[in-house]
Amino acid sequence: MEKDFKQWHFRKESLHKEDIRPFFSEQEVWFCALGANVGSEQDGVGTKFLRPVIIVKKFNAEIFWGVPTTRRNKRGEFYLRFSFQKDDFTTAILSQIRLIDAKRLSHKIGMIRKTDFKELKKRLTSFLK
Repeated sequence: MEKDFKQWHFRKESLHKEDIRPFFSEQEVWFCALGANVGSEQDGVGTKFLRPVIIVKKFNAEIFWGVPTTRRNKRGEFYLRFSFQKDDFTTAILSQIRLIDAKRLSHKIGMIRKTDFKELKKRLTSFLK
């Protein structure tokens, strides 16, 4: 699939000029403008380049660590499958954790369950050992 880096550049420039960042908290799931990225990095989709992201660690009102998600049923140590919204399953792509500016957040779509969030943080921490 051909990536539209040019369109993403225009969208990213628009996001950068935004003055307002939404209020967000850890454990929330938001649609986030991740963009058109290089190689195997997770991309956003559609004209706004959005993908659901779990807010893992809020550092301040401007930046956070986020983990992108996919609806695909991926398995292995770098994935965490969890129930989200009416028992639909989603997979967190733990290896793709990244620092994200809140200007990229579009809208909140829900919360990850406390037990799943605890497991997500435990698994991320284990990578650092």
